[in-house]
Amino acid sequence: MRYLITFSYDGSKYKGYQKQPRVKTIQGEIEKVLKAINHEEKVDLFSSGRTDAGVHAYAQKAHFDLQDEIDLEKLRFSMNQMLPADIYIKTIEKVREDFHARFNVAAKEYVYKINMGEYDPISKDYILQYNKKLDLVEMERALKYLEGTHNFRSFTKANEEKEDFVRTIIQADLQRDYKDVNLIVLSFLGTGFLRYMVRNLVGTLIEIGEGKRKSEEIIEILQKEDRRVAGKTAPACGLYLKDVVYR
Repeated sequence: MRYLITFSYDGSKYKGYQKQPRVKTIQGEIEKVLKAINHEEKVDLFSSGRTDAGVHAYAQKAHFDLQDEIDLEKLRFSMNQMLPADIYIKTIEKVREDFHARFNVAAKEYVYKINMGEYDPISKDYILQYNKKLDLVEMERALKYLEGTHNFRSFTKANEEKEDFVRTIIQADLQRDYKDVNLIVLSFLGTGFLRYMVRNLVGTLIEIGEGKRKSEEIIEILQKEDRRVAGKTAPACGLYLKDVVYR
């Protein structure tokens, strides 16, 4: 029986999503719980994709197989009882046997939170403490240049070895919190994302907001397909996987 879970997590105390030896990861914690539920037999968890150390998720998705058919609400309750408090299973559903949480993804949405106001130690692990004003109009212009299908080689890991760096950003927005004028949220909805891509996009957008670059430079950065011409990688703390959509 194949199950699909939707879950949220606070990534600040984890070495990323993907299981690694001798370190605490999101995948590792969930697989430990599934093994206990599955009569101490190993269960492999297949997610929509990995997130880096310090990155959070509102609605990550992953599938796994169990031999037993278990009531969905009982399974969810049991998993949440056994998981650390910073990982939470929101929903569980049965899916067809050929469903794959990674390969059936149609789109993902990431958001990145930035505080332009006074430094806040309480939210430092969840919102980038930039603590200065940015040119939001120029950043909004730059976001529109990112929409569409492009080669994003300039915005991935410097030594990333892939045959295809082409991805489609369906929509890229800057959202303002009208209750807190110093909080902004950058939103990226796309068919797929390369490693560090969103954080590298954000780092470049911040440089545009600082006045170090013009919004139109996004076009040239994309065309050069060279990581060295883009901005710095933004810290992980402000990044969230917001949603995963399946076809």
